[in-house]
This record gives sequence, structure tokens and C-alpha cells, in this order.
Amino acid sequence: MSGTKIHIEEPGPSELRSPLVQHEVKRAGVWFAMGISIALLVLLAQPIMLIMGALVLATMMDGGTRLLGRLMPIGRGWRLAIILVAALTFLVYTFYLTGSSLAAQAQAMRVIVETQVNRIGQWLQQLGVTTMPGDLGPEDFKSLAQQAMSSLGRVTAAVGTMVGAVTSGVMMLVLAIFIAIEPKIYERGVAWMLPMDRRDRFYAIADRMGWTLRRLMFGRLIGMAVEGGGTWLLLWAGGVPMAGLLGILTGLFAFLPNIGSIISGVLIVLVGFSAGVDAGLYAFGVYLAVQIVDGYLIVPMVAKRATDLAPALVLAAQILFGALFGIMGLFLADPIVAMIKVYLEERSKALEAENGRSAAVPVAG
Repeated sequence: MSGTKIHIEEPGPSELRSPLVQHEVKRAGVWFAMGISIALLVLLAQPIMLIMGALVLATMMDGGTRLLGRLMPIGRGWRLAIILVAALTFLVYTFYLTGSSLAAQAQAMRVIVETQVNRIGQWLQQLGVTTMPGDLGPEDFKSLAQQAMSSLGRVTAAVGTMVGAVTSGVMMLVLAIFIAIEPKIYERGVAWMLPMDRRDRFYAIADRMGWTLRRLMFGRLIGMAVEGGGTWLLLWAGGVPMAGLLGILTGLFAFLPNIGSIISGVLIVLVGFSAGVDAGLYAFGVYLAVQIVDGYLIVPMVAKRATDLAPALVLAAQILFGALFGIMGLFLADPIVAMIKVYLEERSKALEAENGRSAAVPVAG
């Protein structure tokens, strides 16, 4: 049929001036950008967690600097230097005095834990509860530990070696010091990249996040000191072996809510029962007493008022972040959840305020 014209109503991809093509290109660009963002998030998991860890450390330094400013009216740089020197002196002094004894205690604790777990396995096997072999050797424990660590995500593999852990720690510490020296510079830099009508809201959210993290980390440090020091003194008074090492481990594990207390409790009970039934029961009582004081006095008084995070939410976040980001994810789970909670609360307040203003505008006619 010569002379017949074929009309194409829909524009082709070459018609970039068409509104329909421009709309579809924008939609495809959004999905493409989301895919790239997810891929970058997976590939850059380790540096993102290191930056988040540096922000948490910087918040702790900033909190100490602000607290010291109430007692010493000197420059911020000098106050930050005093905080860093005091923390470094405490760590060096503690590990210098107790380094050799703690190393010996750590080796002895490994043997004790293996022996106690073997006894539990044999007892359960006699009851017919488990089919686990009654005698677990060091290689079995090493294999179990490797399997547990391999399930903790990509970041664990990246910082699993001693060199990687030390390097990551130094980088995180240096970045935290730079941020803590003058945090307002970086805050203004982020605000500069936002539209001008959103900068005031960003400053409000950033101030609220900083206040929440300072309270959360202050409560965490108090809890670590109470749990570690209380465990050490009470176990030492009761004659439980390795009281110093158990106190230090309990204080370190106290940084991890829920999971840390379970791990330290298992270690305390296993070591306690290795010295006898009476010592084991006493160690279990010490663990309960310390956890009650921390859970019902320290946390409600300091941290819970600032964040009010539900225990189940924190535990779920630790499981999720631990599976995705490894050890760093476990340490940073509750600070990240606290910041997300603050953002959602402030966002909700802003939306309520906008809805209130729109409802107050009279309708013409």
C-alpha cells in the first residue's frame, strides 16, 4: 500500500526533548543511583564503620572536654589534650602493672574454660541430652571460634589480623581527635551542602544527636567502671581466682549491652566453679549483684533517660549489625540506633509543626 503513512504516537528514546522520555530517564536514573548506592555500601562497609566509630570516639572526647570545661576555664584544645593524656596514662599504667600477671591469667583461664566446658559436655552426654563428644580438645575450640568469627561479616575479615586491627584503631583514633578538636567546622561543612531552608533543621538534629550520644557514652563508661571495678573487688574479696582479669573483661564487655553481660557472666561462673561449688555460687551471686546495680541504677539514671532504647531493639540491632558489619557492628549498634531514633523523632516533630501551621491558615471564601 504505497502512500500509506505510519504514525508513531509514542516518542522513541532519541526524542530527548519529549516530556515522557525525560520522565522515564529520571525514573531509570533514580533506580540506577539506588543500585550504585547499595553496591557502594557493601564495598565500603569497613571505612563506613571506621568513620562511625571515630564519630563515637569524638563524641566521648567532646563530652569529657565539655565536662572538664565546667571545672577548668581554659581553651578547648588544652582541655582535650588533658583528656587524651589522662586516658593514655591510665591505660599504660594499668597494663604496665598488670601486663605480666594478666597474660598468665589469660592462659590459665583458657585452660579452665576448656576444662569446664568438657565437664559440662560429658555431663550432658551422660544424661543423653547431647551427642557432642565428651572430650573437646584445643583444636575443636579453635575450629568453633573460627566458625563463630566467620559469621560476623565482612569487616571482621578485614580487621581480623593484628596488623589490620591496630591500623584500623589508629586511623579511627586520629580521625576522632581531628573531629573532636573543632567539631563545628565539620558540622558547618555538612550543612553547607544542604539547601538553605533545611540547614536550621540539620543543626537542630545534629545538636540533639550529639547530646544523646554524649549521654549514652557517659552512661556506658560509668557502667564499664562500675561493672569492671565491682566485679574485681567482690571476686577478689571472695577468693575467686583471676579476679583482676575477670574484672577487666567484664568492664570491656560492658560496652556491649545484653550480649556483653552474657559473655562475662559465663566466664565468671565457669572460673568460679573451677575453684569449687562455694566459689562458683559466690561468683554467680557477684555477677547478679553487679548486673542489678548497673541495670536498675546506672542505666536508668544516665543512659536510658537520654535514649530510652528498648532492650529487645538493641539486641536485634546488635544481631543485625553484627551479621552485616562484624565486631565493629556489634560495638556501634546502639549508638547508630540512638542516632536513627533521634532523627525520626526530630523529623516527626517537624512534620507535626508543618501540619499545624497549614491547618492554622484560614481558607478563603
